[in-house]
Amino acid sequence: MKSINYRVFIFIIILAVSFFFIYSNYFQKEKNNQNISLEAEEEISTNSNIIKDIKYSSKDLKGNEYIILADEGEIDLDNSDIIFLKNVKAFLNLIEKNETITVVSDFGKYNTINYDTIFSQNVRIQYQDNSITGDYLDFSMKKNLLIISKNVVYTNPTNILKADVVELDTITKDTKIFMHNSKDKVNIESRN
Repeated sequence: MKSINYRVFIFIIILAVSFFFIYSNYFQKEKNNQNISLEAEEEISTNSNIIKDIKYSSKDLKGNEYIILADEGEIDLDNSDIIFLKNVKAFLNLIEKNETITVVSDFGKYNTINYDTIFSQNVRIQYQDNSITGDYLDFSMKKNLLIISKNVVYTNPTNILKADVVELDTITKDTKIFMHNSKDKVNIESRN
């Protein structure tokens, strides 16, 4: 009888140890899987750098206001001060002359520290009766300068001008027009 009780006792211990071993391994794997999925969710949320309906506003010392709007922006993972924008619209409200310069483009690259902005694809500048279109625009708020290049067309009520580069001082409205290839001439068409 002792021998049967001894065997049953050993069997129960082996069964208990086996159960404990299997149980702990199963739940340990389950716990590791939960940790992995939590880490993956954290990684996804921290890598999600898309922002919808963006609006930035800044003013210079003279009170001129720069407002930039975009449907969507993506923060540069290498430099969090840079945001890549889609469907961009910007307004430069000049307080002294009570004027607004409007810029529209498909894409933009905005620096949140110095407010410099690069606009690209289907760029259009509108101010007073003037319109300038092109493929690339570099705006410096510090220098008060808009430089538009690539397929530039400058239009006002009396002329159409095609050039390589147009620089526009946002304060004085002084405009410089450049042609880089000396064989080409500035193409001006008069509107009548």
